[in-house]
Amino acid sequence: MNSSQRRVAITGLGLVTPVGNDVPTTWAALVAGRSGVAQIRTFDARGFPVRIGAEVKGFEAEALIPDRKLLKFATRSHRFALAAAEEALRDAGVRPCPATGARWGLSVGAGMMGVAFEELESVHACCGRTGEFQPDALVSPDFPADPVAFCRSQTNAGLALLARHFGIRGYATAVHTACASGGQALGTALKVMRRGVVDFMLAGGYDSMLNPVGLSAFCLLGALSTDNETPERASRPFDATRNGFVLGEGAGFLVLEDWAAARRRGARIYAELAGDGNSLSSYRITDSHPSGDGPIQAMQQALADAGLTPAQVDYVNAHGTSTPMNDRSECAALRAVFGPHLDRLVVSSTKSCTGHLIAAAGAVEAAVCALAIRDGIAPVNANHTQPDPDCNVPLVLGVSQRRPLRVVLSNSLGFGGSNSSLVFRHPEEVTCR
Repeated sequence: MNSSQRRVAITGLGLVTPVGNDVPTTWAALVAGRSGVAQIRTFDARGFPVRIGAEVKGFEAEALIPDRKLLKFATRSHRFALAAAEEALRDAGVRPCPATGARWGLSVGAGMMGVAFEELESVHACCGRTGEFQPDALVSPDFPADPVAFCRSQTNAGLALLARHFGIRGYATAVHTACASGGQALGTALKVMRRGVVDFMLAGGYDSMLNPVGLSAFCLLGALSTDNETPERASRPFDATRNGFVLGEGAGFLVLEDWAAARRRGARIYAELAGDGNSLSSYRITDSHPSGDGPIQAMQQALADAGLTPAQVDYVNAHGTSTPMNDRSECAALRAVFGPHLDRLVVSSTKSCTGHLIAAAGAVEAAVCALAIRDGIAPVNANHTQPDPDCNVPLVLGVSQRRPLRVVLSNSLGFGGSNSSLVFRHPEEVTCR
C-alpha cells in the first residue's frame, strides 16, 4: 500500500438478515450460532424439491422509512436496503444534507430481477384460462398489469431509490456480479474514496431471490440443499456431508469516510477498509477451478493492496457456501495463499447461519468482519460435524472464539467466476502506524 494513500474508516453499519433485522440482533445470533433457515413462508413452495430458505422475518420497512410513495416503487430487497442504509447512517452519526450531498457517494451490489408469486398468479389467471398459455392476453386491457413493475426490476432501481431518499448526489454505481456483488461494491467504494472523488460512501448490497423463479433456477442447477426436514442444519460449510447452499435474502450497508476526518469528528471507528482484490476465473458458471486459481488471485491482490502479508491475517470470513465443489476450491486457495500460516489463523463461514444472501452476501459479511474486529470474536462455523479431508482448514467449531483480530480477510466468490476479497484492519493498528 502507498503510504500516502488515503485511509478509509468504517464508521457505520446496518443489517437486515435472516437472523435479525438490525446489527445487534444479527451479530448476537451469529456469535451464538443460531440458524435463520426454516420452511419458506413468503410463498407456497410445496411443489418444489427444496422447500426451505433463509427468509427475513417480521420485517416492516415503514418503521424506518415512513415514505409510502417511495416504498411504492421499492421491491422487497429494496426495502431491506433502505432499512439497512438508514441504520448505518444513524450508527455513523453523519448523513448527507443539501450542503454535503455532492460529497457523498453510493456503491451497491444489486440483486437480479425477481418475479413475485403474486405476479405469476395474475399471469396464470389472465393468460391460462383455457388451460394453455395465451400470450396475447398480456397486452389485453383486462390484464392487471402494474405499470411500474418493470421499472422496479432494473438493476439501478434500488440505487436510484437510495440516492433519492438520502440525498446522495455524488458518485453512484450498481454492481451485479452475482455472489461477489456486495464485496465488489465495497471495493469500488474504497477506490472511489482513495481517488478523493467523495468524502463519504454509503456502500453495501441487497438481494432477495426467494421467489418461485429464483428458487426454480437454483433447483434446476442442483445447487441447493434438499434437507427439508432439518432446515436449521442444511447449511453446513466445509462439512463432509454438505449437499448445497440455502437460498437467503437481506441487505448490509456500511458508511465509509476519510480516516483523518472521522478521527477529527470523534467518530467511533469499527475498522479500516484496507484492501480490495478482484479476479475472474471464467472456468465454469457454477464452479471455481479445483485449484482455487481465481480466489488465489483475489486474496493476493487484496493483501498487496493493503500492504500486508498473509502472515498478518488473524481470521478469514470464508465464502463457504456449503456446496461440495465451492468449499473444496476455496480451501485449496486458502492453503495456497497462507501456506504454513493458515494453521495459525481461524476460518469460518457465517452462511452456516444466514444461508447465502447472493448479491447481499459480501456486504453483510463485510459488516460481520467489522464487528468481529470490534469485539475480538471469530464467529462459529455452525453445523460442522464431519471433517472433509479436502477442506482441511482451521475452522471455528462448536462455539465462537474470542481472540485478538488485528487483520481480517473476507471472500465473496460469485457464479460466473467473479471473485472478491476484502481486507479489514483493527483501528489501533492504523493509529500505531
